[in-house]
Amino acid sequence: MKKIKANNNQSFIMGAAILTLCLLIVKIIGMLYKVSLSRLYGPVGAALLSNAYELYIPLFTLATAGFPIAVSRMVSESMSKGRYKDVRRIKEVAIPFFVIAGVVAFLLMILFSFFYVRIIKSPDSFISMIVLAPAIFFGCLVSAYRGYYEGMRNMVPTSISEVVEALVKLLVGYSFAYVVMNYGGKLFGITDERLLLKYSVAAAIFGITLGSFCSFLYIYLRYRIQGDAITQEMYDSAPKPRKRRETFRILLRTAIPIGLGALIMSVAGTVDSMLIQRRLIHMMERIPDALLSQYPGLIPPEKVQDGLVHSYLWGCYSYALTIMNLVVTVTQAFGTTALPNVTEAYTKGNRDYLKRSMETVMRVTFVFTIPAGLGLTALADPIMHLVYGHTDGVDISVEVLKLMGIAVIVFAAATPMCSMLQAVGRVDMPLKLYAVGMLIKVVSNYIFCGIPQINVQGGSIGTLLCYTFVIIVSIYVLIKETGIVPDFRVAVLKPLAASAICIAASWLSYRLLANVVPPRTLGLLIATFCAVFIACVVYAIFLILFRAISKEDVMMLPKGARIASLLEKYHLIK
Repeated sequence: MKKIKANNNQSFIMGAAILTLCLLIVKIIGMLYKVSLSRLYGPVGAALLSNAYELYIPLFTLATAGFPIAVSRMVSESMSKGRYKDVRRIKEVAIPFFVIAGVVAFLLMILFSFFYVRIIKSPDSFISMIVLAPAIFFGCLVSAYRGYYEGMRNMVPTSISEVVEALVKLLVGYSFAYVVMNYGGKLFGITDERLLLKYSVAAAIFGITLGSFCSFLYIYLRYRIQGDAITQEMYDSAPKPRKRRETFRILLRTAIPIGLGALIMSVAGTVDSMLIQRRLIHMMERIPDALLSQYPGLIPPEKVQDGLVHSYLWGCYSYALTIMNLVVTVTQAFGTTALPNVTEAYTKGNRDYLKRSMETVMRVTFVFTIPAGLGLTALADPIMHLVYGHTDGVDISVEVLKLMGIAVIVFAAATPMCSMLQAVGRVDMPLKLYAVGMLIKVVSNYIFCGIPQINVQGGSIGTLLCYTFVIIVSIYVLIKETGIVPDFRVAVLKPLAASAICIAASWLSYRLLANVVPPRTLGLLIATFCAVFIACVVYAIFLILFRAISKEDVMMLPKGARIASLLEKYHLIK
């Protein structure tokens, strides 16, 4: 088996840059997929698509049970100690577990689908859930290899496998969905529009399952052909590995608290879907006029007559959720790349390196999440109309995104913060934080979603309260465990000040341009693009003026050495 060079590990910023770029591509492709389907279906079809995902995500998380993160952490720790035989042993032990977990989760999703569609009163979602079930099995298999490579700080296999999965999902899923929706009557003799919608969503879901299979096939063949970062010389010189049983015990001990914490976090989406829709159903049964009066002329009468108001509003919520997930995807990459870097620093007992690693993760996270979240709030109207056009429900989604933009700042930052807790040995802490956070979210959703004036917006309020708690406590515990106090002035306050200025500039520029350009799609595109471009330029300028970025950050940019030299000349960076 061929081996790639051992020195291909990336630094945190380089690894984050590689993974972030590819995951952004993946998320943009995913957004195109969901937006295209939303335009094809409308809010009710979007709700059917979202319902299948909401059952899939917690079951997939349960199946992997934190093992990819545990594999990554153990591989990173073993690599830093030169225990290369243990690295291979970890993979040998983990893969059979992933196979068994994938089969069990596949069967559970089929079983739970019968009950879940009854709880949310959406029988049309059933076939989509069944078609999506095999994706759990293939997802488990690919997760084993992703965790293995990520522990070596090689983010390329994960990145490419994600892109492969997304492209297949878009090309196959949307093509099949379009054919069924527009030609299903001629090809299959289906005349009922509701049946066409149900089977079209299932066809779109098939693209997701096929994409999951292709992703696994790529990463498996890559490993068989190229191998990993361990040369034969490194392997031969390494100490004797642990026994398989001992390795499995350590893996299990590491994975269970991580997995349960991740499970609780992923269940949040299912809680949103189930609880929000149930509260909307309850209001439509008890006080329909109070709820409908919040959206005069915005909910089609036929949706009211068919009893689909809860699905319609949940579909509008999912429109905004698709945009929000772009931000979350980037910080998931930060969390993935932070784990092996902080683990190595903590394992070696290097406090200076650990402090720099922690501050880099926090700084890069908040430098991104704060302006992104505030930008979604300030430009919610043009963003939603630019992405979804004049699709039914967009005006409702605009109001959802305004509040969701604030919530995403803490939601997106939670993953990197909890990854650092896991890296310093507190693998139990995210579980505890997410458990309490979930309780906060459930109570908040129940209270706020039951108020007609708030209704579906209660989901965003619950998210904001839940992850604000998680962020504050996780940072407190991180400081307590390491004895290191990060520089919050640089990591949080300076990005916040620069963000406030750049968002004000973007909002003003959009308002000015919107009065000048033609009030059509092209004019909206020009005004929005210019506003975002101005925001980025202003933000970069004030980050430099406030000295919120370091020389290392700049060096990772294209032509970074030249830019850093210029900024150093004027004493703008250290």
